[in-house]
Amino acid sequence: MKKILIIEDDSFLSEMYSTKLTQDGFEVEVAVDGKQGMDKIKNIKPDLVLLDIVLPKMDGFEILENTKKDKELQDIPIILLTNLGQKNEIEKGLSLGADEYIIKAHFTPTAVVAKVKEVLKSKNNE
Repeated sequence: MKKILIIEDDSFLSEMYSTKLTQDGFEVEVAVDGKQGMDKIKNIKPDLVLLDIVLPKMDGFEILENTKKDKELQDIPIILLTNLGQKNEIEKGLSLGADEYIIKAHFTPTAVVAKVKEVLKSKNNE
């Protein structure tokens, strides 16, 4: 069973994505702020991280950067899941090593789960 970590401070959204992923057979962990998210990445080493950018204590870009610099964690796929849709934010996220950049308003939870499966599948084929 693949383990997904959702780092999202909006409990309604994290609950919604968590429910959808669980229904699709994933094991889901949730972190409500950046610091807790970073700790959980280190401790549980999830198969994939769904990461918001605007977070209390440490933002998503910092988490992304720290994860990609860490030899033990750098291969964990990270999908940025955010409402920040400016071109420079998207470019920054991808240049820091995000596997995908999803703008929440443009994707249904079902489409997010499909993206998670797609990224995991492409990682397994590398």
